[in-house]
Amino acid sequence: MKFKTLMLITFVVIAMSSPVPIIANTVGRFGEVAQSCVPTELLPCLPPITMGGDPSKQCCDKLVEQKPCLCGYIQNPAYSMYVTSPNARKVLDFCKVPFPSC
Repeated sequence: MKFKTLMLITFVVIAMSSPVPIIANTVGRFGEVAQSCVPTELLPCLPPITMGGDPSKQCCDKLVEQKPCLCGYIQNPAYSMYVTSPNARKVLDFCKVPFPSC
């Protein structure tokens, strides 16, 4: 339990202290601009990513919502270890979100 708490605190501190906000600049088929990428919205996914297990529906919904942001998270050293971990790939598979090819 202590490790899980420490990982959560670490993720929040890194997310909140990131000097450069991560913003998606993708445009959908009908010209709508994707929402901003906010890493802290993926906090429901942190326990299954760090400790394993099945993600919640809320986690999957947020992953689908932030799918355009995943490449930005992979390229950011503060977040890449979370997005590219073996457990993160399992969470993406469970939520039916393909791993991005950046």
